[in-house]
Amino acid sequence: MKLTIIIPAFNEEAYLPSTLDSIQTSAAHLRTHSEAEIDIIVVDNNSEDATAAVARSKGATVVPEPVQGIARARNAGAGNANGDVLVFVDADVQLPTALLAEIHTAMSAPACVGGAVDVEYRPKRGFIRFYLRAWRILARLTGMAQGATQFCRKSVFDEMGGYDEKAWIGEDADFFWALKKLARRTGRSTRFIQAPRVQASSRRFDKWPLWKILVWTNPLFIALFRRRKAFWSGWYSRPVR
Repeated sequence: MKLTIIIPAFNEEAYLPSTLDSIQTSAAHLRTHSEAEIDIIVVDNNSEDATAAVARSKGATVVPEPVQGIARARNAGAGNANGDVLVFVDADVQLPTALLAEIHTAMSAPACVGGAVDVEYRPKRGFIRFYLRAWRILARLTGMAQGATQFCRKSVFDEMGGYDEKAWIGEDADFFWALKKLARRTGRSTRFIQAPRVQASSRRFDKWPLWKILVWTNPLFIALFRRRKAFWSGWYSRPVR
């Protein structure tokens, strides 16, 4: 089995090195337990910094995608991948050492079409920690999984048509729900890995004012405006670094 790791990246020169280091450590651990092959694609989504140079210095293949959008970047990476399994990892995420081995084990089951990995945030403010715990409960109740780390078979990704490029946020939740729907319809299964969890950057939760967090992560606000790019300048035009 070959795993292709796909990392969408926009101006991520500061966070990308540690993300790639964690992936390579996890890949080395996997290779001690299996014959799996791993390659890494970083999709440079119109970066203005040294994102592409950093990726190449760490041994990753760089795929340019000049049109802004995380869904489009993920799809561009998948279009250039030749792995049996695609693993989508955000550019500011730390992978635990054992995670790729866990994904490999999950995908070794022929009936498994893909899945997602639970996410841990470590914000500085106590109220935000409480708020994110509430979001975890909501995610469990609705069967939602974030896109910090998701995975699926390449054949399944192609069958589903990839991520929805018309959505500027929430495309990851849509993808996981669609993956589960496909699995149910075809008598197959998905896997949600609760442990080990990936650690995602808390930069937005640490730097944004409280009102902005509560508005931009409000489920109703997301549902109403997620297809209108103008509302998501904090992700695309003025992202926190």
